[in-house]
Amino acid sequence: MSLYSRLDRRLEQQADNAGPVRGTLSLLRIGMIWLAANLVVTTLLTGTLFVPGVDFGTAFTMIVFGTLAGAIVLAAVGNIGTRTGLPTMALTRGSFGTRGSYLPVVANVVILMGWSWVQAMLAGVTVDYLVQSLTGFSSPILFSVLAQTLVVILAIFGHEGIARVEPWLAVLMLVIIAWIFIVAFTTFTPAEFQAIPVDEAIGYTPVIVLDIVIATAISWTVLSADFNRLAKSSRAGILGSGIGYTLSTVISMTLGLTAFAYVILAGGDAVPFDPATIVAEFGAPLAIVIFLSVMATNTMVVYGMVTSVVHARVGGRLKFLPTALVLGAISILGATWLGLLTQFTNFLVLISSLFVPVFAIMIVDYYLVKRSAYTADILRARGGRYWYAAGINWIAVAVWVIGALTSYLLTYVWPSPIGATIPAFVLSFALYLLAMLRERSRHPREPIVHLSEADAATATDARAEVG
Repeated sequence: MSLYSRLDRRLEQQADNAGPVRGTLSLLRIGMIWLAANLVVTTLLTGTLFVPGVDFGTAFTMIVFGTLAGAIVLAAVGNIGTRTGLPTMALTRGSFGTRGSYLPVVANVVILMGWSWVQAMLAGVTVDYLVQSLTGFSSPILFSVLAQTLVVILAIFGHEGIARVEPWLAVLMLVIIAWIFIVAFTTFTPAEFQAIPVDEAIGYTPVIVLDIVIATAISWTVLSADFNRLAKSSRAGILGSGIGYTLSTVISMTLGLTAFAYVILAGGDAVPFDPATIVAEFGAPLAIVIFLSVMATNTMVVYGMVTSVVHARVGGRLKFLPTALVLGAISILGATWLGLLTQFTNFLVLISSLFVPVFAIMIVDYYLVKRSAYTADILRARGGRYWYAAGINWIAVAVWVIGALTSYLLTYVWPSPIGATIPAFVLSFALYLLAMLRERSRHPREPIVHLSEADAATATDARAEVG
């Protein structure tokens, strides 16, 4: 058997774990997973966007409130994973239909691909800064491509090892974070940070900052059920993810906010969302941590993207290795598009527009329409309760389109004084609930059964069907 065949066989065996699983992880372990997951450079650098657009105190307040609001949605979706054993994209079959779920899956792959590009570029820019400072040689595109190539290799060969060491990288990151906070607030007082003049020409308001912070939570919610289905109970999943995500996001964004404000106070060249800006002040240790955190997180992003594509179709799926190679090649080519870094806020708005309605629909569908129970029909390739009309719930699709358009219009056409994310979520929530009341009344309350414990014969027959 060739090396390719042996690797393909091993990866196929690992990929089979995308079905319902019974979680065993404690509250502390789930909390550590979420703490490690979001202590990453993208969250850190998001904090560099806010000052001097708004004052330091306002930015910190919006970080806290936006993170808490986003954590509620993240934990609610994650809990569906805990109670059913299914990953996030598989759960969209319940509301969008067996075939309709392909739509959010495609959107998810596009978003994850964008994340992989952004993180590869950030790693490349960081390495380029170090190499240039030591040798004078500079090629950020080359280093971005090399970083993403390493990520693809790790995603294929070493994703399990990365998952094990990521919490230890988080501990290292926390040590560096503590050091940066000590340096910043012993060099300048909190009053000096607060006194940085606001530059209204940037066009930021507290509401815009709030929307960006919530959008960060939405971007992580696409993986919430993937992580939380491993929790041993709803309590462990909800509290672990809520506390872990909130702590990591507030710490990371506040670090970026503080480090960037420090650069401004020190008279440095303050370029938002540029790792070189803060690395220039805090040195190589921060650069190394940034690079390692990107490698760890981006490896899991690429692996999750491949898994989403491989398991999008119930009852039959693509092979893992060739799919990983194709998507990996696209991610490497995309890492040359450094201009995306200047459009990061627009990228977050895109994520928010696409997925805020999706998660509003999922929450309503599971907790209110289906009364907190999905049946083994969700594992079927054809027919059953989640087949709707030819496999698509057109109500969910229509509400999704309305919600996404609302978010876009309230952001770019008629800027809302209360932002776009919250109105889009509330509108999608209300419309889907009203439109699905009849569907709710047509079906009796189903018993709450973890899908890993559903009737074995039914599940086996369902997986054997080919649509």
